[in-house]
Amino acid sequence: MTRTLLPSRLAFTAAVSLGALCVSALPAAATATPAQIATSKANGVTYLKSLQAADGSYAGAGLSNEWAFSALASAGTAAVDVTPGGDTTKNARSVYRTLLATAGWPSATPVVTDYERAALNAYAAGIDPARVSASRNLIGDIYGYWQTAEPGYFGPSANFNGTVFAALALGGARTQAGAERVPQSLRDALITRIRANQHDDGGWDYSKAEGDPGRLGTASDIDMTGAAMAALCVSGVPATDTDITQAKAFLKSKLVPTSGAFNAIFGVNTDSNGWAVSGLNACGINPQTGDFLTSAGKTPVDFLIAQQFNPGGGFKYLPGDTVPSAYASVDGLRAVAGGGFTAAPPTPATSGAPRWVAQSAFTSGTATKLALTVDDGAGGLKVCSVAFTPTGTTTTLGAVLDAATSAATPSGCVSGVTPSSGTGTITAVAGKSNSGANTWKVSADGSVFTGATRGKVINAGDTIALRWGA
Repeated sequence: MTRTLLPSRLAFTAAVSLGALCVSALPAAATATPAQIATSKANGVTYLKSLQAADGSYAGAGLSNEWAFSALASAGTAAVDVTPGGDTTKNARSVYRTLLATAGWPSATPVVTDYERAALNAYAAGIDPARVSASRNLIGDIYGYWQTAEPGYFGPSANFNGTVFAALALGGARTQAGAERVPQSLRDALITRIRANQHDDGGWDYSKAEGDPGRLGTASDIDMTGAAMAALCVSGVPATDTDITQAKAFLKSKLVPTSGAFNAIFGVNTDSNGWAVSGLNACGINPQTGDFLTSAGKTPVDFLIAQQFNPGGGFKYLPGDTVPSAYASVDGLRAVAGGGFTAAPPTPATSGAPRWVAQSAFTSGTATKLALTVDDGAGGLKVCSVAFTPTGTTTTLGAVLDAATSAATPSGCVSGVTPSSGTGTITAVAGKSNSGANTWKVSADGSVFTGATRGKVINAGDTIALRWGA
């Protein structure tokens, strides 16, 4: 793949947290000093601010600069503080939220990576991805691309990057309180598929390889290896896991001793280094010590900082370039700042600006979506987006499950609920009944599972998990 294809590639993957996703503190022994990293971050933020349009936007039709939100957050800058000419009415967060809430966004023919990209960047901007507006729930949008014939994949399985970025979005974009909003059963399904696509050399690429020995034997890609590592780690896989260790070994094998660059399939470049470093960051692996400190005393972070124009702050794509690239600048800054593929939003500096903005209640009569998983306790996991039009500011679990029987994508998420009315205890879902200690339980936004009742209150944007078991 050549350099000229990189922007469309980023659009596709971008068509591409709290904790492990934000590793900003590096030891004193690191090659790039804390002072150098601080300067790189400050100058990088200045450059990304220069990319803001006069109307306050970073995103628009087609390929755009919205990945800047993940880099800004990683570097400690709140999107609400980014304004054109100091006009706070056009701050980057508000403008982006308005775009995401637009009925025609992202297009007439959206793909799952549109919603994954938006969830990661909305989260970094301080917009709750599940509560963008009365009608927009990005988590619900992503759930609608679950592949019932190939559980664990999101979007066509041939486009493996859609599944990787589903894991990054669903595991990385946590609740406002910092909790995992999706159940571990769903994250485990994603982990299984990502593991199955790991190539023999320890890395990954953008296409499906599972079940194809020929594909599994082909050379992996630096960029996707970084993303897949991050996807596993934000889904709960520890950095000591064998698959992460193999991925580290693959990246180490591609390290250029004299510069700290990774030798990517299409050559040494900032974007590939940025994705690899972000993958290491997401797993809590320091990219400046151990396996990633070369015999010449160079690290991947050294290479990235060497690619930055100062004091301008932009990063060039190739070492020989004479002008900065917006995409390289986003990927470079996010990595140098210690970020993975998203980051929890910083506290705003703007007086009175909240850290988070979110739709607080349903709007009666406004159609929306809710994210639902149904786990039968026997390995049968169903995932769907439920189309729902509320009649009040809250709704009930019974009403959501009733809607899921006929208005779920993919279909078949819920075939029936007992009882079919009232507010009492749910005794059966899809024909599976309570039995002794094994009963249907429910969780919303990662809360503790409790006995499921039809009358349980469901709020706007709740990510609902239904589970049968003790």
